[in-house]
Formats: sequence, structure tokens, C-alpha cells
Amino acid sequence: MSTGRLHTLAVGSAGPRVAFLHGLFGQGRNWTQVAKALAGPEGEGARCLLVDLPDHGRSPWSEEFSYEGYADAVAATLADEAPGERWVVVGHSLGGKVAMVLTLTHPDLVGSLVVVDIAPKDYGDLDRFTGYIEQMRSLPLEELTSRADAEARFAEPDPGVKAFLLQNLRRHGTQWSWQANLELIHADAARGSDSRIAAFPDLGGRAWDGPVVWLAGSESGYVGDDDVTDMRALFPRTRLVRVNGAAHWVHTDAPEVVVETLRRVVRGLPAGQG
Repeated sequence: MSTGRLHTLAVGSAGPRVAFLHGLFGQGRNWTQVAKALAGPEGEGARCLLVDLPDHGRSPWSEEFSYEGYADAVAATLADEAPGERWVVVGHSLGGKVAMVLTLTHPDLVGSLVVVDIAPKDYGDLDRFTGYIEQMRSLPLEELTSRADAEARFAEPDPGVKAFLLQNLRRHGTQWSWQANLELIHADAARGSDSRIAAFPDLGGRAWDGPVVWLAGSESGYVGDDDVTDMRALFPRTRLVRVNGAAHWVHTDAPEVVVETLRRVVRGLPAGQG
């Protein structure tokens, strides 16, 4: 998969480099609050790069989904941004899997890894997202007159989920479109138990011995106790931290905990060094 340089947003002007990778239907800017807090008021705490993954946000689309392809695209973007430097790579959900694959396939780019509420395993299918996908596909884009009209027509009852999904809706004059590659994601969901997004690739027994912090929401079912063995087979130096009261969107439910965790991580990685 070749998508070209991914769209990014930079926050901060000095300090260790930190790359943030979002989840399915997300965008790099979903990490803005955390990145600004990490960079600090003077912007010198960290140089954060908020990445739109392929098929998301303002980044190019791909023809088929591949974790290795996503990781390659992120690697090329990070290497172009800061040649020869190592990064703290932070990934949530889909982005967490991409971050793990990136670390295993491009280890020279990574100084520390932070994985947020996802495990390196096959989750079976995308059934938990099927309703969201169908709501998005059924929205009559050609009839929309305003964003308020789109919000009124969109059936999702949870206001937070509705806002999260509708961030993907963009207006071009009188025309509306989805920024996310909705049809690619729909096609993957239609594969059922063969979903590539729900799975985790076999990378031939690779492992990475760098420092890993694994944040999991105590109210989320994405990371179970039985996942620890598989995680540590890939990343022996993993430290699992369960965040009390947080569900799957840990950085939204407990931003202070995530920021403090990242501050401790970046203190262990001087700028431009591994």
C-alpha cells in the first residue's frame, strides 16, 4: 500500500518526539487535548505529531486494509518529519495495533511504545461497529442542507458517539462527503470473522525489547487478563496499567492519567535519542 505522506498536526516546539495514532473513525486531532497538556504552556515539554492514519481524516485512501501497510505509511511519515530520530509512539485501539506493528517492523524509529486499550489479538469481527457503519452509509448526503440537518437525521442516540462519527463529515460547497474511507471499512466488516481490521497480523515471531506501557480501561472489555501472555511474547518489557473508571476511550475518560503517564514516558527518552 502506498498512500504518500500522511496528514499530520504538530503540537509543541521542543523536547522528545511523540507520535499519536487514533482509533477507527478517528483523526489525529482527537489527541489534541493530551498533546497540548504534554507539550506544556511553552510548548517545550514534547514535540507531538498527531497523525491521520490512511483512510482517515485528511490522509490519502488505500485500496485495501493492511496493518503492515498502515505501519509503513506511518513509518515513512515519521522518518520524513525527523530523519534519524526515535519516537514515543502512542496508539489507541486501531492505532494501538498499528503502533505495535510499526514497532515490530520499524524498530529503529521507536524509543518507547504506549498502547491504549487494545491487545495484539483477533477480536473476531467488526460487529460492534456494524451499526455505526450502517448509520453513516444511510445518511442521505445529497439531501443535507447543514451540519445541524445531518445531526438531526443521524440516528445514533449517544451524543458523544454521534459527535465522534460526524467529525468525519465534510462539506464542499453544497456537497457533503465522508472523510473516512467508509466503503473500505464497510467491506472489511462484511468479511465477518475474516475481518482484517479485527485481526492482528502474524509477523513471524518478531519481538521488541524496548519499554512499553499498556493502558487499559477498567470498564472496557478490550483487554483481558489472558491477553498479557501474548502481549509480553511480543513486548517482554510491557507494564500493564489499568485506569480506574475508564472505558475504551481512556484518553477521553481519564486525560489526566494519560498525560501523567506520558510525561513519565517522555522523561525516559531525551530528544533525538534512543
